[in-house]
Amino acid sequence: MKNPPAFPSNVWWETGMTLRDYFAAKAMQGFIQYSATKGIYAPPDNELAKMSYDLANVMLKAREA
Repeated sequence: MKNPPAFPSNVWWETGMTLRDYFAAKAMQGFIQYSATKGIYAPPDNELAKMSYDLANVMLKAREA
């Protein structure tokens, strides 16, 4: 699974956030927003992080297809 930088830079020492991290952050944002909109509690932090990275992994795999 390829995991390139989310915001590539021409400067070698600035690797920054990976695409997987970016996808996970966006997924987490969506999970939290959905919970707030529906008036339900978001999962505990560790579960929320795992769910977000699981979804990010699926998104990265979909990019390769």
